[in-house]
Amino acid sequence: MRKRLPFILLAWVLADIYFFRAVGTLTNNDFILGAYWLVDFLIAAGFVLLMAQRKANRPPGNAIAWLMALTLLVFVPKIFALPVLLLEDITRVFRHFPPPAIWVSQLALSIVAFVFFSLLYGMTGGRHRYKVHRLTLKFDDLPEQFDGFTITQLSDIHAGSFSSRRGVEKGIALVNRQKSDLLLFTGDLVNNKASEMDPWMETFSKLKARFGKYSVLGNHDYGDYTTWESSTAKAANLARLKEVHKEIGFKLLLNDSTQITEDGASIALIGVENWGKGGFHKYGSLTKAAANVPDDEFKILMSHDPSHWEAKALEHGKHINLALAGHTHGMQFGIELFGFQWSPVKYVYPQWAGLYERNGKYLYVNRGFGFLGFKGRLGIWPEITVITLKRSQASLSS
Repeated sequence: MRKRLPFILLAWVLADIYFFRAVGTLTNNDFILGAYWLVDFLIAAGFVLLMAQRKANRPPGNAIAWLMALTLLVFVPKIFALPVLLLEDITRVFRHFPPPAIWVSQLALSIVAFVFFSLLYGMTGGRHRYKVHRLTLKFDDLPEQFDGFTITQLSDIHAGSFSSRRGVEKGIALVNRQKSDLLLFTGDLVNNKASEMDPWMETFSKLKARFGKYSVLGNHDYGDYTTWESSTAKAANLARLKEVHKEIGFKLLLNDSTQITEDGASIALIGVENWGKGGFHKYGSLTKAAANVPDDEFKILMSHDPSHWEAKALEHGKHINLALAGHTHGMQFGIELFGFQWSPVKYVYPQWAGLYERNGKYLYVNRGFGFLGFKGRLGIWPEITVITLKRSQASLSS
């Protein structure tokens, strides 16, 4: 991020200067023109103050998230308007540089307004616009006793970002209304610290499932993205987070497995610690987690980062029927309409949202229950996944 910061700042400054010309084309009011730059000054001053707080070891709380949200509201809409202004300037070269057209500036301003209010909605209504994604998966080797078995998957709660109890409780109630047999959580309970869950313990304790609730850790759960006074404090935070999982009723699987049994039959549930490609820590060990699982048993893998599926699960000696992941959030921004899916995160993660299949092995990537960084969602709504396991007809008749 630090390497990219100079480029981000340069893009910000250039976008501001360029769009300011469009504003100047529409008005010469000194108050409006002065306010344009005052907003930038206040945002820059806010970041300077936050940096000073961090150096003084004074935690900024939610201030950084709100400042990032304001920055997005001010900066991103201008980026969307730049192509219109740039196209006009290209045509002006061939028209002997006439003054900028007022209607082009009006169009650019309309685009900015549309994107601004869309982002504003994402930060208010979008963050708790929970959507239930339902799918049915058929398997030849699913035990008959589990035909019709239902699983609700949650991922990426990020409790430290929440501010609306009513919004979160709406999501919890929607989860319970699914009445699934099993509830699985695929990591990132907090942003950095176990204490972020303190206000939400009672709320998440209300989650229910007949066969229990199971969880794994995500990359944010280890406290790797914040400053600790000592390694002992960091270790104590992780130990406390593990206790939190237990206190809200989740059995945490740490490179381990368990069996879910029904009428004498069983399926294996495997949970690994976080393992991610690139610079993410690789705490997880699928080999260790699946060591005690019989080769012929139906297997469900819980692994926070979807890159683990392609890198490790697909090539593993034991057939992993279904892997569940999260992590990407669908970038909390994108388009999902009439079967079409797009988000910028797809250029980083080939498996970024929804269902993927390869050689009879499935991966489902949950879009996340909460949010991080951008205090909202736009187009990629918070997700509750309900998966129904079915035994294929060919297996039932054999």
